[in-house]
Amino acid sequence: MEEYVKKHNRLISAKLIQAFASRNIEAFFSETKDEALAKALELIPETSTVTWGGSFSIEAIGLKTALINGNYTVLNRDTAPDAQAKRDIELASYNADFFLCSANAITQDGIIVNLDGAGNRVSAIANGPKTVLFIIGMNKLTKDIDSALSRVRNLAAPSNTLRFQLNTPCTSTGYCADCKSPDCICCHFLITRFCRQNGRIKVLLVNEELGF
Repeated sequence: MEEYVKKHNRLISAKLIQAFASRNIEAFFSETKDEALAKALELIPETSTVTWGGSFSIEAIGLKTALINGNYTVLNRDTAPDAQAKRDIELASYNADFFLCSANAITQDGIIVNLDGAGNRVSAIANGPKTVLFIIGMNKLTKDIDSALSRVRNLAAPSNTLRFQLNTPCTSTGYCADCKSPDCICCHFLITRFCRQNGRIKVLLVNEELGF
């Protein structure tokens, strides 16, 4: 079955790339994680200042490790010794050359949907870093905005609350309850439908299942 899903993804990838282009977003398609890693490193010049938001996808293709071990200036909040140092890194990240992240969902017509708790990821996507590079598995593709928001609320968010062992209704039920729990991670939604700055947003689609 996976073989046919991948064939389907190949069939629709060209149209999806055109949909992104209509929104002034440059998109690329990679068949494998290794191809995606090579393309990402091609897009990120050496000596660039790079940082990232929380994402399994950029780890899954090996991009974090490659940048940390390469000739780049890495702003890595995961290495911060305390809360203030973490905040300092997050603030410095707004002036980075590249901000790396994934998406919680994308639509067939090229809209990117993201959900955030603290807001550092969606705020950096919206404004700040010179270039935003999305690494997105084709499993994130949905039909439209309504489907994308449903995916975010009922798959991505519950999966993350389980990962972080948070006390929210969706941790128990697996479904969004539109809660106002102290542990709620559904605090900030960002819908990216157009990029006004030429070349700022790039999308690397990967014909693999990455993240959730």
